[in-house]
Parts: sequence; structure tokens; C-alpha cells
Amino acid sequence: MKKFSIVLLRPEIPHNTGAIGRLCVGLGVKLNLVRPLGFTLDDKAIARAGLDYWPHLDIAIHDTWEDYLASEKPHNVFFLSTHGEKSLYDCDFEEGDALVFGNEGHGLPKEFYEKYATKLFKIPMPGPFARSINLANAVSIAAYECYRKLNV
Repeated sequence: MKKFSIVLLRPEIPHNTGAIGRLCVGLGVKLNLVRPLGFTLDDKAIARAGLDYWPHLDIAIHDTWEDYLASEKPHNVFFLSTHGEKSLYDCDFEEGDALVFGNEGHGLPKEFYEKYATKLFKIPMPGPFARSINLANAVSIAAYECYRKLNV
């Protein structure tokens, strides 16, 4: 199986991170968390959402975005955001890529929207009323699309 990774920048809600960790175990991909975290890793909500999968999770915690880049050295990074203009379905994924997500309350850090403008992608949402979807759902959609494209 061709691999990729998931990156959560400054996640705030523990049960989302727990559900995303469980997803990563199911796909066999690494989860990278970039501080600050809005919870502790022993939070009961993480355990509840991650169930008994959490001990099997390949996880790394990074103090900064720069620390993440230096230690993980992703092949390409794809930022998923409601501010993206290109569709997730237009991404040309390769092994070693990273799917990067901002946090639940603020999205990506403000400077990322300019710095990584050509790497911003969105999940199409044709419904007229929703601004965004739940982070765990967004990660699931993007992760399985990446998996599908890499392993078809």
C-alpha cells in the first residue's frame, strides 16, 4: 500500500482528534499533531473516540510547523480549507504526501493562506447553507480520496 500522512495544526477538540486517530489506524497512516493542542493526550474524549485503536496509532507531536517539516519531510503538502479554490478531487497525490488541516475554530494559521495559496484545496460543498463540515468528517473524506488515488 502506498502511504501518506495526516497533519492537524493546533487541534482543539479531543473527540475529533480521537476519531481521526482511529481513521489513521484503519488506513495505516501516520497522524502528526502540531502544537498547541486544545487538550491533553490523556483526555477521556480522545480515548472514547479512539476506542482501543489508540495504542496502535503511529503518532508524532511537533512543537511547530517548522519542526514538523524538518522531522517528517513530506513529499508534497496539500492544505484542506474552505478557502481553497481547487477541488480535493483535482489533487495529484503521490506516496509520501501529507494532508494538512487547520483547527476547528480558526482553520489554518492566517499566514498559510498566502504562503501556501497554490496548495489550498477544498472539499466541494454544493449545499447553500453550510460553511464547513466537521473536521473528522473532512479528514475522512480527504484521506480516503488520497488512499483511492494512490492505491487504485
